[in-house]
Amino acid sequence: MSHPEPTEPRQRLHPLSPLLHSAKSLVVIVAALSWSTLSRIGLGWFAALVTVLLLGAVVLSVVSWFNTGYHIVGRELRIHEGLLWRRTRAIPLERLQAVEVVRPLLAQLTGLAELRLEVVGGGKTEAPLAFLTVTDAIALRDRLLSLAGHAPQHLAAPGADTAVAAPAPQGRPVHAVTNQDLLVSQLLTPQAFFLPFGVAFVLAQFLYEGSWSFIAVASTVTATAGVVLQPVRRVLDDWNFRLAHVDNAVRAQHGLLETRAQTVPLERVQAVTVVWPLLWRFKGWLRLRMDVAGYSASPEQDGRNRSDRLLPVGDLITGRMVMWEVLPGVDFARLPLTPPPVRARWLNPLAQPLLGAGLSPEVFAVRSGLLTRQLVAVPYARIQSVRVVQGPVQRRLGLATVHVDTAGGQGAAAANRDLAEAWALAAELTARARAAGHAR
Repeated sequence: MSHPEPTEPRQRLHPLSPLLHSAKSLVVIVAALSWSTLSRIGLGWFAALVTVLLLGAVVLSVVSWFNTGYHIVGRELRIHEGLLWRRTRAIPLERLQAVEVVRPLLAQLTGLAELRLEVVGGGKTEAPLAFLTVTDAIALRDRLLSLAGHAPQHLAAPGADTAVAAPAPQGRPVHAVTNQDLLVSQLLTPQAFFLPFGVAFVLAQFLYEGSWSFIAVASTVTATAGVVLQPVRRVLDDWNFRLAHVDNAVRAQHGLLETRAQTVPLERVQAVTVVWPLLWRFKGWLRLRMDVAGYSASPEQDGRNRSDRLLPVGDLITGRMVMWEVLPGVDFARLPLTPPPVRARWLNPLAQPLLGAGLSPEVFAVRSGLLTRQLVAVPYARIQSVRVVQGPVQRRLGLATVHVDTAGGQGAAAANRDLAEAWALAAELTARARAAGHAR
């Protein structure tokens, strides 16, 4: 007679979690009320309204904390939440793509951390556990990776006290970005270049605006800061960037006001993109990012909380070394790339000489871009589908574009290839993807 598998007791989040959630709600409340509300009702009523809304947020946070818990059942992480409408999320650990230990500023002050899980097909973070002690968060991260098969089985066993679990190994250091290079790189951005113009615009408001009210000044400064302070946010996000190789995964640690430690199994990396911004090319710098299934941010989105950083800034030698760590055997400086036919200039007269695509033994690579150049490398084992697309102008010129899709959503596209070459390339990619899938 078989006995049912013992179930772990349900764990609660840290008791200080409601207070931290309420502090985050305070920022949202003030932002929602806006400067115009302050100007209409006055400072006293504004403060009273914020206080009432904040107390309501505290009560809701406490009630939510009492009804939130998590535990591991077999190879699933189950999260229970809700008061009137109870909800249980069961997350199969086989779908786990990456795990992050995030520490916002308030969490750092209270010794807490947030655990974020990214899973296959997720458009956002699937299971944010906020907040746990740092020791508990690290122990749970390592245990989840171990159960998912991404780490050795030397971690805490089911039912063990996670508070005394052994900390995760730091792994083999790969590269550390100097903060000086990070600062200089963000000075060489369009936002920093236009910073003096933004300051001049604010000063012009002071000099020529008929009304010098506090609301007008605050609104102008707020709107300007949203654009000109973007490089500052990037510096804060990537401060003290450290990359390490841990077992069969890469771990990136970075951040000043909010520290992040992201662990991504190498088998979950769908593609690696090398980017050469225009102003960085004078110093021979580049940046690398990785596409991981579960992250839905677009490649153009360089705002906060990006979780695909692989190298914020570095030279050619460093970039090649980091790429080799993630995609062994791949040297992006020596990939066999061939340009599209000369007649493709009718579609891309300026960028056509810079386009390229090619097959290496390990990856399919595509080069593109004019002002900001980039190269995307996709391992054959990560290819989900291959498409040949032909627009009306391409049909007139006998051209086609070969698209390669991955689970990460980014993929790669070899633009404006000769039609016969495009079909041959698509057939070869399909065959290599199938062979790589069987070899896994």
